[in-house]
Amino acid sequence: MIMKSETKNCKNCQKSFTIEEEDFNFYEKIKVPPPTWCPECRQQRRYAWRNERTLYRRNCDLCKKSTVTIYSPNKPYKVYCNECWWGDGWDTTSYSRDFDFSRPFFEQFHELQLKVPRMALLNKNSVNSEYTNHSGDNKNVYLSFACFGNENIFYSTWIQKSRECIDCSFVNEKGERLYEVIDSRTSYECQYGIFLKDCSSCYYCYDCHGCNECFMSSNLRNKSYVFKNKQYTREEYLKKVKEFNLSSFKSIEKLNKEFKKMIERETIHRYVVSERNINSVGSLLYDCKNVKESFEVNKGEDCKYIYGSIETKNCMDLYHVGWNTELCYECQGCTRVSNCQFCHLCYDDMSVMYSDTCQNSQNLFGCVSVKKSEYMIFNKKYSKENYQKLKEKIIEHMRKTGEYGEFFPPEIAPVYYNETQGNLYVPLSKEEILAKGWHWEDNVQGTKGKETIKSSDIPDKIEDVPDSYLKEIFACTTCSKNYNITENELLFYRKEKVPFPRKCPNCRYKRRFDLRPPRMLWHDRCKCNVSSHGHSGRCPTEYETTYSPDRVEKVYCENCYNKEVY
Repeated sequence: MIMKSETKNCKNCQKSFTIEEEDFNFYEKIKVPPPTWCPECRQQRRYAWRNERTLYRRNCDLCKKSTVTIYSPNKPYKVYCNECWWGDGWDTTSYSRDFDFSRPFFEQFHELQLKVPRMALLNKNSVNSEYTNHSGDNKNVYLSFACFGNENIFYSTWIQKSRECIDCSFVNEKGERLYEVIDSRTSYECQYGIFLKDCSSCYYCYDCHGCNECFMSSNLRNKSYVFKNKQYTREEYLKKVKEFNLSSFKSIEKLNKEFKKMIERETIHRYVVSERNINSVGSLLYDCKNVKESFEVNKGEDCKYIYGSIETKNCMDLYHVGWNTELCYECQGCTRVSNCQFCHLCYDDMSVMYSDTCQNSQNLFGCVSVKKSEYMIFNKKYSKENYQKLKEKIIEHMRKTGEYGEFFPPEIAPVYYNETQGNLYVPLSKEEILAKGWHWEDNVQGTKGKETIKSSDIPDKIEDVPDSYLKEIFACTTCSKNYNITENELLFYRKEKVPFPRKCPNCRYKRRFDLRPPRMLWHDRCKCNVSSHGHSGRCPTEYETTYSPDRVEKVYCENCYNKEVY
């Protein structure tokens, strides 16, 4: 039976949302019922399961050694360091149990979660990169997250195949010697840049491609020696830049304010960032085909409601999932998975459903921390025939309880809401979280009041910072939490002439987070009034944009933007 579009009220927020005909076709293909929560609430539910960057130290429950983990010491779970988790010192089937058809699925699944050892954090095939999560194939990476194939990366997020970068976010490929660079690729020796591509030695630049030696400029293509969007000779440009002492903290503070003002008042903004796409709707989409209502997607095809992915095909409702992923639905933090639904932190799997932290496996249902196995339900091994029969019987039971078709509820998440990305994308107060029946972590790691040097006493210029600062403790000027610096970090600051940071890594991340476009779309109209662009008065083109109508930026449709910039 072909279903037509249908409007429903969200079971969580009560707002109406529409399920399109093609959505019903997808649900039928993977044999799941249509969702009862709206797309935004479904994404918030997945956010509530992703502790990406809140780290703790606790002892491994097997070898007893101190290990870095995403689970606070007071969490009621068994946590193994990665070496023990992957080792042969324990058997996941020893925690197996039978399914009780007199009780809800999620209730029993949570009990299994409390018993089976959890991986301390997701960090694979890396060297000297203990303080990383959702990452792999790195060398010398520190306090960085969702990073793959990098070397010498510090305090950064979503960095791919890059080296020598500090305080960067979403550098998709081949970034080198970057500081405070956001949403960029193949750029070298740049600082405080946003939407850079194939750029080198650019400072305080926004939306620049193929540029070299540019400063406080935006919307440039294949330019050199541009200072505040004016062309100069090389000698004139270098003289202009020399007027600013870029190793001075006071100078950088003034430049950051000017940069923000330039972005808001002077820069032309595309209504969305979309390159080389076919029939796709969303922002930060690259090389996509038929991708709708999605954000930060590379090489996606026939997908919808995707948030942060690479190489996904025929998928819906994914969050940080990618690399040859197909026919997946309602998954979070999964890599190289196929035909998987309702999964959390699963890598290299096929035909896995309602499972948590399962690796290199296939044909699992309701499993926790299974590795290299198949045909298991609640960590119990079955024959192929018995597995299929029991799986269908449990699914029918879940349909009756209203659980089948829903992602794991935040109530049973092994991490708490204020530790997760949900606290950034959909911030809620402690009272609001507890009222929902979700959880709040009161003992987030960190100290205050133990600083040995006041921020006001830190030298203005990096040249004047002594080696002894490697042994000192500092206090963030925003949140007052203590932080320190590493030797490689200090070497980078000196080499790149970067002032000593006055904020902790988390507050520096929050600054970059606030500079990025939100993962939302608003209906609006192009703000261009330039008659030479082919219209009299304001351009009539309407679009779906990441800029809300009350924003002050100059947001243009694709046609007006291209005529202005190219």
